[in-house]
Amino acid sequence: MGVRAWRVWRKKTEDASLNSEAGVRAAYHEYGGELLGFAHNQLGDPQLAEEVVQEVFLRAWRASDSFDSKRSSLRTWLYSIARNAIVDARRRREVRPPMAHAEQAEQVTAAGEVDPYDQLLARIELREALGRLSPEHREVIIQVYFLGRTCADVADELGLAASSARSRLYHGIRALRGILDENGWLAP
Repeated sequence: MGVRAWRVWRKKTEDASLNSEAGVRAAYHEYGGELLGFAHNQLGDPQLAEEVVQEVFLRAWRASDSFDSKRSSLRTWLYSIARNAIVDARRRREVRPPMAHAEQAEQVTAAGEVDPYDQLLARIELREALGRLSPEHREVIIQVYFLGRTCADVADELGLAASSARSRLYHGIRALRGILDENGWLAP
């Protein structure tokens, strides 16, 4: 798009009436991305920033009769609406505490509090993943990791060389990690 065509297109976008769906779409296409960046920088929360941008265009559409292109550009007017919407979003966030995010959950876990539901879910997922292993690999992993035995003890019990028990353990753990990763969960 040449400079002249860009200026004509930009002028049409700025003059677009927000009374129509096409005008709101054109304004969103032109300014939605930068308003999203502005809101995200101000709020630090991408989801809340998206809500603010939606609110901006809803307010602009409702108050489209008050927009005067002689007083300011459409961009300036939308940014003033965005500043007000950001202030409102901050106030709502202060009144209603935000939901726990993954970082907060990790901090709680690091502080020593463990969610029993998370433990139960982890056990179920681990049990299912162990069930998908070969019996040879599963037996060595259970004996070493869950019962605290050494590879040498397990090898003696199963009548294997210690190197074979270590090999089964190594390949079993790799397979277990692959299964857990495939299910979207990797043991810490």
